[in-house]
Amino acid sequence: MLHKFKQISYPAKVIYLKERNYNMLKKELIRRNPLKLMGYKNEDILDPGEFGALTARAGVGKTAFLVQLALDKLLRDRTVLHISLNEPVDKVCLWYEEVFRNLAFQSDIKQLDLFWETILPKRFIMTFKAETFNVAILKERLTDLTEQGIFFPQMIIIDSLPFDKTQLDDVQDLKKLAKDHGAAVWFAIKTHRHKEPGPDGMPYPLSDISQFFEVIFELQPDGKEINVKALKGGPDSDASGLIVDPSTMLVKDKI
Repeated sequence: MLHKFKQISYPAKVIYLKERNYNMLKKELIRRNPLKLMGYKNEDILDPGEFGALTARAGVGKTAFLVQLALDKLLRDRTVLHISLNEPVDKVCLWYEEVFRNLAFQSDIKQLDLFWETILPKRFIMTFKAETFNVAILKERLTDLTEQGIFFPQMIIIDSLPFDKTQLDDVQDLKKLAKDHGAAVWFAIKTHRHKEPGPDGMPYPLSDISQFFEVIFELQPDGKEINVKALKGGPDSDASGLIVDPSTMLVKDKI
């Protein structure tokens, strides 16, 4: 005697498996947070209102490094405001796409669209001309975003602010603005080969304003390698074995 079995579907289970797979892949991407690789126990390093700086000569990889920090923040469901003073929006977007694809490739993750659609709403990009940028303009734009409920940044990246032309009052005003908005701020700062470091070993142009920064990193080219060095607020362990891979611009172990 033949029995007919009713076909049963388990949509909830399928959804659960997809979510579990997504979360596992997400954890793998987060594991590559450069701050973790450097030995920091706190994934963010900076508290709201604090400053971090990444210094290097032009073309060494400052933007890619900070984009990697931003992507980690986005993957942990935080919001990031990226301010560029020398690149248009589409160029900044390309930086994010390239760094994200390199991260995903290293982790053997093929579901790029799923992750990308998840993190995009948490990122906001602003561009300014360096010669017209000032703290008052930034304050006005931030106020517009927050008062209208459009965007509330938890991390701000300011790429290529010319600190050699920035007044001390501007740095203090930026610090107050960061505290008022409860956002940690990372700066990409260009250094100059012909300028000597200050008495405290800080590179120009940070030698006179390093007291405003809780953490300062430097990218140091050495032949075909780019070494990562903590100049201030160093990690709990030795980060001297870390480099930026010139082919992917991602932080990795030297060995």
